[in-house]
Amino acid sequence: MTTPTVEFDGRFSEPGATAVPWAEVETILLEAKMFWLSTVRRDGRPHVTPVPMIFDGGQLHFTVGLGEQKMVNLAGNPRVAVTTGTPALTSGTDVVTEGTAVRVTDRDRLLALAGLWRSRLDWDYEVDGDTYHHQGGTAHVFGVSPAKILAFGKSPYSQTRYRF
Repeated sequence: MTTPTVEFDGRFSEPGATAVPWAEVETILLEAKMFWLSTVRRDGRPHVTPVPMIFDGGQLHFTVGLGEQKMVNLAGNPRVAVTTGTPALTSGTDVVTEGTAVRVTDRDRLLALAGLWRSRLDWDYEVDGDTYHHQGGTAHVFGVSPAKILAFGKSPYSQTRYRF
């Protein structure tokens, strides 16, 4: 992952606020367990679901069961928004990632990600060809390379944009 261009937006920040450091955003993405994935239905309506994800190699990775609404949506429009953060009002940082979901099919990469899911989230995936199998069924793996990330600091309130 390349180091992003950082743009602090004072219009949406409190006086005295500064840009959220990129290292802090990376740590949030690495340590978060649950994210909210936003996809778009064919008729343009949003579809938002909580999804466990793994941040690795500059990408957010998630799995989608073959019969899920997310899969239908991604087939029609692979652009997504992914959010994570904290429910606190006056502390922490919320992070929004925008990008395009691309299916991961490389066996070595799938094996490496399965190991990360096991070690970080205690989820056990078995790689079979270019899919994952688990007790819930078969899933495809997607990776999202960020096009833009927004970080919203909460103490003081700030908005920082990272472009890739």
